[in-house]
Amino acid sequence: MTHGAQIVRSPQPISGPSRTKCGMATVETAAEHERILREIESTDTNCIGPTLRSVYDGQEHGVFMDKLDVRIRNHDREIEKMCNHHFQGFVDSITELLKVRGEAQKLKSQVTETNRSLQGDGKELMNSMEELRQCRVQQRNIATTVDKLTHCLPVLEMYARLQEQMETKRYYPALCTLEQLEQTCLPRAGQYRFCTIMAENIPKLRTQIRDTAMIQLKDFLESIRKHSDKIGETAIRQAQLQRSLDNSISPVGRRPRREALAAARVMQSNGEGEGPLSELDSGILDVEDEEDDDDVSGAQDLVDFSPVYRCLHIYTVLGLRDVFENYYRKQRRKQARLVLQPHSNMHETLEGYRRYFNQIVGFFVVEDHVLHTTQGLVNRAYVEELWELALSKIVAALRTHSSYCDDPDLVLDLKNLIVLFADTLQGYGFPVSQLFDMLLEIREQYGEILMKRWNITFRQVLDQDNFSPIPVSTEEEYRHYTSLFPLQDPQLDKLPFPKKLPFSQFVPKVYCQLKEFIYACLKYSEDLHLSSTEVDDMIRKSTNLLLTRTLSHCLQYAIKKKNVGLAELVQVIINTTHLEQSCHFLEEFIANITNVPPDTANATKLYGTSTFKDARHAAEAEIYTSLNAKIDQFLQLADYDWLVGVPTGDAPMPSDYLLDLVAFLKSTFSVFTNLPGAPVEHAILPGKVAQTACMSACKHISTSLMQLLLDPEVKQISMGALHQLNADVHECEGFARAGPVAGFQGDTLLLAFSDLRQLLELFTMWDWSSYLADYGKASCKYLRVNPHAALALLEKMRESSRMNVVFAQFRKTDRDRQKLIDTIIKQLRNVIAQQQHT
Repeated sequence: MTHGAQIVRSPQPISGPSRTKCGMATVETAAEHERILREIESTDTNCIGPTLRSVYDGQEHGVFMDKLDVRIRNHDREIEKMCNHHFQGFVDSITELLKVRGEAQKLKSQVTETNRSLQGDGKELMNSMEELRQCRVQQRNIATTVDKLTHCLPVLEMYARLQEQMETKRYYPALCTLEQLEQTCLPRAGQYRFCTIMAENIPKLRTQIRDTAMIQLKDFLESIRKHSDKIGETAIRQAQLQRSLDNSISPVGRRPRREALAAARVMQSNGEGEGPLSELDSGILDVEDEEDDDDVSGAQDLVDFSPVYRCLHIYTVLGLRDVFENYYRKQRRKQARLVLQPHSNMHETLEGYRRYFNQIVGFFVVEDHVLHTTQGLVNRAYVEELWELALSKIVAALRTHSSYCDDPDLVLDLKNLIVLFADTLQGYGFPVSQLFDMLLEIREQYGEILMKRWNITFRQVLDQDNFSPIPVSTEEEYRHYTSLFPLQDPQLDKLPFPKKLPFSQFVPKVYCQLKEFIYACLKYSEDLHLSSTEVDDMIRKSTNLLLTRTLSHCLQYAIKKKNVGLAELVQVIINTTHLEQSCHFLEEFIANITNVPPDTANATKLYGTSTFKDARHAAEAEIYTSLNAKIDQFLQLADYDWLVGVPTGDAPMPSDYLLDLVAFLKSTFSVFTNLPGAPVEHAILPGKVAQTACMSACKHISTSLMQLLLDPEVKQISMGALHQLNADVHECEGFARAGPVAGFQGDTLLLAFSDLRQLLELFTMWDWSSYLADYGKASCKYLRVNPHAALALLEKMRESSRMNVVFAQFRKTDRDRQKLIDTIIKQLRNVIAQQQHT
């Protein structure tokens, strides 16, 4: 403090005026100076500057200096007192210090020597320490290097692995390696130049992997498009084997290849591995190798789906799964449209249909496998949508192309192919009911084609038939024909050989063709998943259509064609009779092959009986028509002299044409009832037919003669002409009485000539009084004489009488006869008038 005070003290002496000013300071100034002094005493010298500045800033600098001197002197006295008090101790301390100095010198020399010795010894230690430090630095550097290499080496190894995977085209593992390299290894390695280069190459590698995977996918899509028919062919062949063989269980302890491939694909789909299949770029495996392996149980085993799985995983890792799914579905839809487009000439051969079906099956086999081995690449809704599109196009294409087909064998093969196609896809879970509905539609077309073929067949049979009974010389021939046609005739069996069957070759051939048609219908009904009742109903309806339309038209054609003789028509009647009797055998035949009893409720009945009846009736009508036409040919030879006089001697002889006509009828009806060379009981035309034909012939003769008599072109008729005509009618009545056909009761056949007979008797007997008196009565002798016909004939006789009167110079008898005729004519006219009023 004293030293500090000395530094502050001014060297100039304090002047008198200053002391005067200090004495005059106020109490406040004194107190302030006291405070400053205390602050100087208690404050560190480094901080005393502001305090002294306040002193110098004030006006009482001298006064303060005086007080400061007083305070310093006070402190000096206190110090002096203290020093005096401790002086002896100080002296003692100095004395002790002098003694210590010698010892200190000794100690110093010892320390110096020790230091020299220590420095000498420590130099070697320092060298060792320096070496140790250098070693420690190297060790630390090595540890740091090892640590850095520990982080860098995995990066380099992983990058090398990435390059290897890229070279071997294992792109999905490469992408996983790339992901791990970017996310884990590179951040740990630090900021090195090679890391920066790697980081810059990662996007390029990703793009390269993505593009390469897409190229492989495109190759895969193109490959399965080209080979879809091969895939479908294998699937259809396996479905066909599955239908024909019983389901067999795989031997115990042997794992089918299908399971192994499925397991491998599951691993691939989950990204767990890349097997040998995944390394192939093609979508189709070696088909020859696959065919040699008995364990292949699915057409999808022909396809390597690894490009799809790989591309799916790669795009999933890249966050582009939606892009990949959209692209895949779009491309497959395009391929579906190409597959579903049939060739324009597909209908020409079965191979065209087979190739079309193979491609479709191959397409959907691939889609079904992708559906079940990937998670969401395609879903059920997408596959069902594709199938609905395909189904509509398939049905439309088959309807169009099948309509061009006119070969029943091709239609049947097409049906079997469609059934196999439907069964194959149904095995993969696709609904195929529309295909079977379409097959039922094609069934109608198939029936029409069969009708056309059988129409040709029936016509050929009819054209080749000789319409003669079949001669049989041996037992073998007889058994042959009875095996072809169900002939059951015990009497014919008893007859010795040689003998004749009652029908011609037409009957067994037609019967066999009917059975062949039924077989053809049955073949189409197979594998359509129809019940026995439905199959039976379908066959019966088709057979009915064949009978009522095709066979009926053929029979009508055979009956109506030109140059058909009466013998042929008779044989047609016999043939149709036997075919009619065989209809129940056809019923039994259908029942046996369909296992449906013919008496089942709502079962369709065959219309064969009515068909053959109609044909027989048509043949009968044709016989009547043909016989009448032949009669007309004879009648055209009639040459009556309508003005001939009354014969004076014997009755006139019948006309020559009429004698020929009667002879023809006798021979004809003998043929009708007994064909030459055939047993009587089996060659007889049905009695009613023969009777009807005979009655029709007699009526036609009677009607024709009546027409000749009443012909408007014949203006005059003499009594002689009536006598000639009467003789001809007598000849006809003689033929009728002779009974050319058995079975007529009494004189039934004579009734055909009753109209003409009564008319001729009325004129030849000139019994007008009886006629006019009894007209309208049931007991009238001339009940069947029409007054119109009588009037017309009487007028012709009047004209003839007038001519005779002119030439007879008005003989009285002739004039009287002429008057009588006029009177009768008036009376007839009155009868006719009364008849019209009533």
